[in-house]
Amino acid sequence: MEEKVVEIQGLMKSFGDLDVLKGVDLDLYKGENLVVLGKSGSGKSVLIKIMVGLLKQDEGSMKVLGQEVSTLGTKALNELRLKIGFSFQNSALYDSMTVRENMEFPLVRNVKNLTRGEITRKIEELLDSVGLPQSINQMPSELSGGQKKRIGVARTLILNPEIMLYDEPTAGLDPITCMDINNLIVQVREQYNTSSIVITHDLTCAKVTGDRQAVLLDGQFKAIGSFDDVFAHAKDGRVKSFYDYNFIDS
Repeated sequence: MEEKVVEIQGLMKSFGDLDVLKGVDLDLYKGENLVVLGKSGSGKSVLIKIMVGLLKQDEGSMKVLGQEVSTLGTKALNELRLKIGFSFQNSALYDSMTVRENMEFPLVRNVKNLTRGEITRKIEELLDSVGLPQSINQMPSELSGGQKKRIGVARTLILNPEIMLYDEPTAGLDPITCMDINNLIVQVREQYNTSSIVITHDLTCAKVTGDRQAVLLDGQFKAIGSFDDVFAHAKDGRVKSFYDYNFIDS
């Protein structure tokens, strides 16, 4: 049986009178890239925030790497978060730091007793893996949007996370750069043996990166499966209309 690294059962979350998640069930398997599709406001970000302990569910269970997140104390939660890499939509690089300093920051903060040589080797290895070894001494302001995304992914990988979370990885990028980032997400899984959740409303990104797709509408998953299965056999007409509106064949 495949190992589950995330198990979500009956997850419910409301904000006042607004029911955002209405009994969500979902599993992420080891080594899998799972795409969560949905329109803005569909609850995708709330799901991720519960996963990393930034929000608590009202009902249901969120287990990550075998641990019920809502029951963890501060120390255990921080230890779990170190095993989860978060690639932010805006790359979240520190503008006042060079690429090297941005990469160093989480490493020096969380891994003790590394020599200067070990730190440099780790940074150079990861920059090379995302195709930007020459950017090590550049400032974020000197990088394109796509380069910032790549550096953001490299910085996320520096702590060897078991799970990667990608938040709208292709947002604001031109089509060629989008394909580069999509290919990078696939490469990261193969090279670093990560399990990933990709949050997007970009169906080209979903098709290229995802082993499975899960479509979140009105607080529930309306379809889960391969890209072709989800959009060929979806019973909910809104899933098909999401495809018609969104998809550009790559």
